[in-house]
Amino acid sequence: MENKRTRGNFNVMCRLVGLVRPLAPVMVCAVLLGVAGFLCAIFIPVLGVYALLDSLHFSVPVVLKTACILLPILAVSRGVLHYAEQGCNHFIAFKLLALIRDKVFGVLRQLAPAKLEGRDKGDLIAVLTADIELLEVFYAHTISPICIAVIVSVVMACFMGSYAPALGLYAALAYAVIGIGIPVAAARGARKSGESFRAEFGALNGFVLDSLRGVRESLQYNDGAHRLAQINQRTDALAGQERRLKEAGGTAQAVTGAIILLLDAGMLALAGSLFMAGAIGFDGALVSVVALMSSFGPVIALANLGTGLQSTFAAGNRVLDILDEQPAVREVTDGRDIVFRGADARRVTFGYRDSEILKEVSLHIPEHGIVGITGRSGSGKSTLLKLLMRFWDTDLGQVEISGENIKGINTASLRAAESFVEQDTVLFHDSIEENVKIANRNATHEQVMAACRKASIHDFIMTLPQGYDTPVGELGDTLSGGERQRLGVARAFLHDAPFILLDEPTSNLDSLNEAVILRSLAEERASKTVVLVSHRASTMRIADTTYSVENGRMS
Repeated sequence: MENKRTRGNFNVMCRLVGLVRPLAPVMVCAVLLGVAGFLCAIFIPVLGVYALLDSLHFSVPVVLKTACILLPILAVSRGVLHYAEQGCNHFIAFKLLALIRDKVFGVLRQLAPAKLEGRDKGDLIAVLTADIELLEVFYAHTISPICIAVIVSVVMACFMGSYAPALGLYAALAYAVIGIGIPVAAARGARKSGESFRAEFGALNGFVLDSLRGVRESLQYNDGAHRLAQINQRTDALAGQERRLKEAGGTAQAVTGAIILLLDAGMLALAGSLFMAGAIGFDGALVSVVALMSSFGPVIALANLGTGLQSTFAAGNRVLDILDEQPAVREVTDGRDIVFRGADARRVTFGYRDSEILKEVSLHIPEHGIVGITGRSGSGKSTLLKLLMRFWDTDLGQVEISGENIKGINTASLRAAESFVEQDTVLFHDSIEENVKIANRNATHEQVMAACRKASIHDFIMTLPQGYDTPVGELGDTLSGGERQRLGVARAFLHDAPFILLDEPTSNLDSLNEAVILRSLAEERASKTVVLVSHRASTMRIADTTYSVENGRMS
């Protein structure tokens, strides 16, 4: 993957808000419900003041009897409106999390395999699970609270300003200090800690996943204690980051509470001075002070977000890194479809980053032929097959299929024309049949069995208690390397593509199983074209033409 992009919190927030567009009506509903709910809560004590003033024979908008009727209505309404608001917010959050996961998986499909090769899988899993899940805080507890706080603050400032403009201005300033000043200051102080926490969390995931995969090796060489110590060290470092974030959050809450008390005292002093000056009556002074004291709820919700949002923004930044990543090879949908008629590599030069692997390699693969490629490890044999699959694009020169530049062939047509078996066969946590059928989802059970017979794995499968329904375990760990390899070859036969690329397909097989597979390949030469990479001289015997790759050059 490319280097991580640096985005400000505001930029991250705008990008995340942009994803809400499909659910904008629900968001508007959540905001209106939230505003109504907070106003109900705020005006409960205000109505109490009106009732008290009416009993003291002050002229007030709401008399004692009316206040007694409205108070329980507002109390019940507050609960119902808050429940409805939270329901809308969480509906939006979980819908958007599903949408984001869909987008991320779509992007990963485009990035694979070039941009994902060498990527820390544990860190990637952390992005797909924990980081995306953390965005629920933003969608359910951030967007609508911001809108609600702004609207409620304006309404209450206008309400207090109706008694005296100075009271309204003071209230607006107080809301701005709590709802903007404190969270911005807290966010700046905690930003690096939030980013470091998400990065270390992803790194720990990767390390644990790596440790689980290699647990047998750790036990075999008595390295378990050292590995556990490393996990504990990383966990302690992560806990330290989280502790600093929590401490910053606690400090921000304490500061918020202290400043609110000072602002309340300031309002009391201001209202008292205006009353003494005759600018407002006692009722206006009392109502304004109580109204301010009871109306900090929406902006307190924003103040409490300051430090907690740093982890959310860091998670959002990591998700956006994936969504913004540009694929090394773009899928072609407006090109040409092909009927396979042979392949060529013409003066191909290619390297990974700064390391040149192939240099001016030319290769002709005739239709209905078997071409063998040999060479030492690291000489570029596997890389050449991946270029024929267009997993990467060449740096110089070009690859042609059926006389067409591979870059102009529709990706779906290219994949239909090719089957590729790599050295390590990846199996999914499913049955044997389902693992083979990923090569052709419409295949019948009989076709799956026929492909497995060609790959010399059918007899082994039939010895299993559940036969083709036998689960292979995670990553196929219930099978041997040779059995996994033969299932990979079975996939290639089931895909039934005219162009088959095999990278060391018999490296884990005994001579008997190798002979069965090679005989099957030889029988397919009338309708198939095969490129065979192998170190084994016995495998190369079926090749019509053999090329040797040495130091990135072909002979």
